[in-house]
Amino acid sequence: MANIEQIKKLREETGVSMTECKNALEKGGDVEKAKKILRERGEELAGKRAGRTAGEGVIASYIHSNSKVGVLLDIRCESDFVAKSDDFKTLAHEICLQIAAAKPRYVREEDVPEEVIKEEREIILKQNEGSDKPKKIVEQIVDGRLKKFKKETVLLMQPWVKEEKQSIENLINEKIAKIGEKIVVNRFERYEI
Repeated sequence: MANIEQIKKLREETGVSMTECKNALEKGGDVEKAKKILRERGEELAGKRAGRTAGEGVIASYIHSNSKVGVLLDIRCESDFVAKSDDFKTLAHEICLQIAAAKPRYVREEDVPEEVIKEEREIILKQNEGSDKPKKIVEQIVDGRLKKFKKETVLLMQPWVKEEKQSIENLINEKIAKIGEKIVVNRFERYEI
């Protein structure tokens, strides 16, 4: 049985309803396991909402204090009500900060052009040319480096700058679980002088 202090702590840390927090704590037993359960629930909800239309949203912006970095973000949801909510605006702001700090080039993994992957693969192969490593090991190195490249350049795959253990995709899925609507990062532009 979850105690009220654990429920309050989980609610403060995740923003999810008291009932959802209580259920997650009863399944998980402690706050960390309950957070994992809530994150998984967000991913499950995100999957269920994949076919729904995200026709509302906001254009969020961020200008860094030095006026040398700026971000424009097109983030969508299903309803105008959610688009105007503090939770959605906060998420949009966090993603703007992420883009400003981490400099992603693409929104999703499938947005990375095939020629970019091919070029990156060739660079990694050239770096390993002439080594005595077996071909299988070289291929593992290439795969590992390509995965790292995507994690650095794809927004949804990047670790969140405020909590490295969590990806941006997980952050969005948590908001989907809390808000109950599909949320999609449509596109972004990052400017730097």
